[in-house]
Amino acid sequence: MSQSTFRTALLDPAQPEPPGLHDPQGRPAGRRFAVYRNNVAVALTDALVASFPALQTLVGEEFFRAMAGVFLRRHPPQTPVLADWGEAMPAFLAGFPPLADFPYLPDVARLELALRRSYHTADSVPVAPEAFAAIPPEALGAMRLTLAPAVQVLRSPWPLLGIWGGAADPGEGPQDVLVTRPVYDPVAEILPPGGADFLSALNAGQPLAPAIEAAGDEFDFPATLSLLLAGGAIIAITAGELP
Repeated sequence: MSQSTFRTALLDPAQPEPPGLHDPQGRPAGRRFAVYRNNVAVALTDALVASFPALQTLVGEEFFRAMAGVFLRRHPPQTPVLADWGEAMPAFLAGFPPLADFPYLPDVARLELALRRSYHTADSVPVAPEAFAAIPPEALGAMRLTLAPAVQVLRSPWPLLGIWGGAADPGEGPQDVLVTRPVYDPVAEILPPGGADFLSALNAGQPLAPAIEAAGDEFDFPATLSLLLAGGAIIAITAGELP
């Protein structure tokens, strides 16, 4: 019996018991295998509940657990580390017919994944806010800012942070969300207009002045900088030259 055959039978209750399985007395392990299969499905479902708590709240526990059963059979874990499992959830939700009338749910899953990634990234030491005060104004525009590994940015056509928190109507409009990890737990906040473009330019290696320009006329640099500093999101300021 191959591992593939065993895994297929383990995850799908419609499959027969794999051949060659016996209990300690040498009898077919049908009932024991059924119990084991159920325990595995429950454990994997609980792992999804832990990874996507807001998603479960939005769709309801009963529906979520039924949906999790479909998901875990289509996208079983590929490693023993269940904390890494679930990256396929946004795409799964986007193609799951019962949720066709809730197109914002994939973005909720993306936010929950971003929070999880932020939580598990390596620690880093943020720069002190006073570091900016020490930079001569004429040199500031050429500086390059390095963002912490925990920083995540999501762009959504929905009021994502409000939906995730259970306090927004999906029709209220788009939001860009910044995830930082100021101490131990990640924090999600709404980015000002242009903030996502600004951070994208920084991640591409652009100096501060071109990054601000890329953010557009409505960009609020002081507000965005305050969010980054409060979240411990800047870990290095490097002198450079403007292109």
